[in-house]
Amino acid sequence: MFNKNIKLAIAAIITVWAFYEFFQGHIGNGIALLLFASIFVLFYFKNEFILLAFLQLRKQNFEGAKKWLGYIKNPSSALIRKQEGYYNYLHGIMVSQTNMTQAEKYLKKSIKLGLSMDHDLAMAKLQLAGIAMTKRRKREATTLMNEAKKLDKHGMLKEQIQMLKQQMKRI
Repeated sequence: MFNKNIKLAIAAIITVWAFYEFFQGHIGNGIALLLFASIFVLFYFKNEFILLAFLQLRKQNFEGAKKWLGYIKNPSSALIRKQEGYYNYLHGIMVSQTNMTQAEKYLKKSIKLGLSMDHDLAMAKLQLAGIAMTKRRKREATTLMNEAKKLDKHGMLKEQIQMLKQQMKRI
């Protein structure tokens, strides 16, 4: 919605206004304004369009996720580094259904930019391993799969890793 720097500027202005309200004796207004300013700080660290795209992706609505990601016009200037990583991660997952080469590009860029959660990083590496396997790059696929296995501490991707190992044996 707003550029990342504009979000911080709005939060700062609202915070100053909240302290003014505190000094005027309007404690309730000051607290409400601080809570309002915290929304802008939250959206600085968690982009609202990426959150909405994740919700659509969770429902398997790829068109809705593309629509929400389409609202981000210039990701390198509008998003912080981790958010840009998730932007590329979401694009990579959506494109992996149709175009493997483009999906590989997006997923590699998301890993390079960084993802906050280990299981997201494991999922990206597992997707890359699957792409490498379909392109007959067995060594790269094995390396990526082992990295994904190390990152998957809770065993959420255990079935997918086993399935990918079985498919690799056939190659």
